[in-house]
Amino acid sequence: MIEGPYFVLTVLGVLGTGLVAGVFCGFSTFVMRGLAALPPAQGTAAMQAINVAAVTPPFMVLFVGSALLCAVLAVVTFVLWPDAGTVELLLGSGLHLVGSFGLTIAVHVPRNDALARLRPDSAEAAAYWPRYIREWTAWNHVRTAASAGAAMSYIAALT
Repeated sequence: MIEGPYFVLTVLGVLGTGLVAGVFCGFSTFVMRGLAALPPAQGTAAMQAINVAAVTPPFMVLFVGSALLCAVLAVVTFVLWPDAGTVELLLGSGLHLVGSFGLTIAVHVPRNDALARLRPDSAEAAAYWPRYIREWTAWNHVRTAASAGAAMSYIAALT
């Protein structure tokens, strides 16, 4: 069984990845649907505002902090190679680091940057908006599942 500081790190990993999964789940299940129902100019403007708000300290501490914690858990697991929970800890770390943090950098940030360059009331924004919603949301489902899977893997490591 995992004990001491390693136990605390794992519990924090459950909390961090679970909270990130919850944020992503909210976007996948109702935020993006609500934005998609708006006219393109309004949806674009709203998402641009959301993207600005997302990079403020409250969410960034959670998002980047969870990724750093997952990296620490992976390194500690490789170094200590515990008798129990090794596979679950490495799986959880990989899911979150690749499926959540990595996808954000590789998939979501470029789309958000492209959206930020558009004037909401422009023809370019109107043309880009439906594709943005579809692709951003599809990949967000993957981030949601990866973060939730990471939390479940960490829980399994504790049992």
